[in-house]
Amino acid sequence: MLVLLILNVVSLATRLKVHPFRLLLYVEWILLGLAVLGEIPWDSIPFLEKLVDQLSDSSKRIPFSSLLTLLSIASFGLMGLCLPTKGNTVRKVLYTGLEFGLIWLTAALGGWQTQYISLYLIVVIRSSLIFQKTGRIVVTGLVLLSFLLALLILLRDTSIVQNFASGIQRTDRAQLELLARIWAVTCTMLFGLILAFVLLLVNALLAERQSQQKLAIAHEQLQRYSLRIEDQATLQERNRIAREIHDSLGHALTAQSILLENALFFHQSNSEKTQTFLQEAKQLGSDALKDIRNSVSTLRSDPLQGQSLEKAIATLIDDFCRITNITPNFTIQLSSLITAEVSTTVYRITQEALTNISKHSHAKRATLQLATKTDWLHLTVEDNGQGFNPEQNTTGFGLHGMRERAIALGGRCKIISSPGEGCRVIVDIPLANLLP
Repeated sequence: MLVLLILNVVSLATRLKVHPFRLLLYVEWILLGLAVLGEIPWDSIPFLEKLVDQLSDSSKRIPFSSLLTLLSIASFGLMGLCLPTKGNTVRKVLYTGLEFGLIWLTAALGGWQTQYISLYLIVVIRSSLIFQKTGRIVVTGLVLLSFLLALLILLRDTSIVQNFASGIQRTDRAQLELLARIWAVTCTMLFGLILAFVLLLVNALLAERQSQQKLAIAHEQLQRYSLRIEDQATLQERNRIAREIHDSLGHALTAQSILLENALFFHQSNSEKTQTFLQEAKQLGSDALKDIRNSVSTLRSDPLQGQSLEKAIATLIDDFCRITNITPNFTIQLSSLITAEVSTTVYRITQEALTNISKHSHAKRATLQLATKTDWLHLTVEDNGQGFNPEQNTTGFGLHGMRERAIALGGRCKIISSPGEGCRVIVDIPLANLLP
């Protein structure tokens, strides 16, 4: 029955999480168990076949004082399930004072015994969970002082002193008391070392747990920041695509609608103008279709579609040639295998740079160089177009996107341009991030 009660208490404490550090709670229970085992009068407990006879013998029953002592120890143990870790200082001090009171009550009921040392150790462990560093040291000092005071009270019993010197011959009363005091001081110093060791050990466990909690919190924050940055990057990319659709596709469809209206107006009176308007409208439709394909390609999660980076960029250059009638000079020399993430980033930056040339630069020549050198991947895209002032162009989603993609891999993106002198995009990504 007692075992079932203990198991129920353990299960309840585990489910309710009434203790901030479960391992230290288990240590408390072990120390309490030692105190209880030291208090039980084993010679009064019946064994095996003499069970009935021993129970009927009142002289063999457990003394009432022992029952009160066990009750006091049980109360001391239950206090460990409601530690005032978040209360004010007064509440914590009263809690610790009650612990000392129960220890002295236990000693008064059962007489001073060595198993009560475990109760003092529990007080030191609990103080580490309740107080800060200064409070822990004060409680440990009070425990040591209480232990010394209890020893001095114990030595006032003449029978104990006589037992202490039973093996010493020709020792007078003064020498005997001096030896007893020396013994008490020695025991106190030894117990102080034990308390210091326990305090340092518990503090180390608490520090380790706090470090783990801080790391867990930091990891959770990093995950939230990562998701937030990913959402912001996705939103920015969508805004850029929406702007391009509005600027290119919307403009093309508007112009096409006007051309078709003109063609309908002149289709009976002037067939040549009608033919011209229809051809221009057809060309605008083809350009709008290319813009849609480019936008869809940008939205794809894996733009390379299983191709190597060299082949994917070669395809980009072929599309660039068909749109602009410019055949760029390009060289690709990759001596290291790179990850899919880095390949996608380089592809997107190259795609954006070529798109800017085809839409805005009015260039006649273009150059692309992609190579790995030493510990870096280098990408350069250059044209001889009309150029622009990078400091004044602060709203371009494409330029910001190229910089952000490079920075996300620990690299850098530099845009060199001025009106009338073309544009050069230089991207450097550290080779350490390229390992597959």
